[in-house]
Amino acid sequence: MNGSLTTSSQEKIIFHTLWSVIVDVIILAGGLGTRLKPWTDSVPKPLIPLLDTTLIEHTIRILPRDTIQRVIIASGYGIDQMRAYFNDYDSGFEIIVVKEANPLGTGGAIANCVEHIHSPRAIVMNGDLITTVDVNDMLAQHIETKSLVSISLWPVDDPSRFGVADYDQESKLINRFQEKPKLEQAYSNLINAGCYIIEDSVLRGLEVKFHSIERDVFPAIAESGAMGGYCYSGRFIDAGTPSSYIDAMMAAIEDQSFNSGKVVGTTWYADPGTVWSGIEGCAIGSGCEIGLGAQLTRCAILDGARIGANSTLRNCMIGKGATVPSNSHLENVVLGFNQRYLV
Repeated sequence: MNGSLTTSSQEKIIFHTLWSVIVDVIILAGGLGTRLKPWTDSVPKPLIPLLDTTLIEHTIRILPRDTIQRVIIASGYGIDQMRAYFNDYDSGFEIIVVKEANPLGTGGAIANCVEHIHSPRAIVMNGDLITTVDVNDMLAQHIETKSLVSISLWPVDDPSRFGVADYDQESKLINRFQEKPKLEQAYSNLINAGCYIIEDSVLRGLEVKFHSIERDVFPAIAESGAMGGYCYSGRFIDAGTPSSYIDAMMAAIEDQSFNSGKVVGTTWYADPGTVWSGIEGCAIGSGCEIGLGAQLTRCAILDGARIGANSTLRNCMIGKGATVPSNSHLENVVLGFNQRYLV
């Protein structure tokens, strides 16, 4: 939270109220990641590499250390890999990986984590987000509006793939809420951007059974006048599909969201001493081999992959240790770990 929040007595009250409260976080990461197969045959979606970290770490890194003390990860598929990865993970937070034995939907997954929440409200985030939402500022607005639930909001051209809010700018409240409406029936172009703040009274009322908090809980809260909306700018990418994963990769390169490697032109290289010509808008992992004359555009090439000479790749995801033979021409292809592309 920046210093401008202390410029009025009301803002000072909000400031001190906020900082007297520590908030726990639930990250929803239990999905099967079927849209990112065959990569998710080898690794759960939250642990898919994105530059030199993993997809879920790009969510964790935006969390403010002065407000958050505990992160609960709702995990199902790949639970053993998730626990092994976070067992010695140093993030500055206590991290608890909670098993979701059977798919529970968003509502059930949150309910399954509630016993680990020790704060009067919780932040809930999707685990495949690239977002620049200001969590502290969203918390301040949530407290100011006395909402039971607050949702981050983002404007889009086509809201039919998302949850849509009927938002009042003056009150900062959501009057109605739709989940993935038909385009012609959408209340607005403001969509659910994947970050929620939920009060304890709502959390404790959720049942550990399969249900969607967006469809089954949010509409009634909005109609009661207790749902806040937080509009923000910057980044919002749901990296759950191959095309959106590539978008997330490009955003991470542009935003310098990495701890190692270097960017040359528009491409991130894990090995700073190895740079190839003919590469634009890509992420090239460690130990890769790229043959003479290969042309790569908007591709993620993971560690140890080999791209043959005179090949052309566009919008492709090439898994660890995978091989693309010489003279191949690929577009919108996801090649699994250690697989060989068959021409």
